Amino acid sequence: MKSQLYCLLTSAKVLLLTVFGGLTLQSSFAQSPQESVKNTIVTLFEGMRSADSSMVHSVFAPEARLLTVVEQNDTTSLRETPLSRFLQAVGTPHDEVWDERILDYQIQIDGSLAIAWTPYHFYRGTTFSHCGVNAFQLYRSNEGWKIIQITDTRRTEECLE
Repeated sequence: MKSQLYCLLTSAKVLLLTVFGGLTLQSSFAQSPQESVKNTIVTLFEGMRSADSSMVHSVFAPEARLLTVVEQNDTTSLRETPLSRFLQAVGTPHDEVWDERILDYQIQIDGSLAIAWTPYHFYRGTTFSHCGVNAFQLYRSNEGWKIIQITDTRRTEECLE
């Protein structure tokens, strides 16, 4: 009886590994590097929409930088937001959903380095806030693509349709 049970359990394990292992293997081969980069960026914005700072944190390299090009009073400057402050803001309860809608993905890859240019519109709830472009830099780590830097622009006029 024990040997039959052992044989049955072993067969079930092999079947599960074959089915689920095959699906995992198949899905990783089916996804192009460009799709993998895009999925990393999509995960970031899904995390922002759901106010899930853990999800957002999962796509960043530990030394990641967040930069904004600021144009005011005929001067241009660069403002950096620490990743920890951004994660705290995402995870702090807020009344409105932060909805960054990406209009297009232009992704280029060379080995383990990728860049993505993503024009966007940002909404707080259903209210338009601003538009601009994100310039992502990512690298392929042992855990998958990680964001090492985002530089963005922000404006309220001349937004793409």
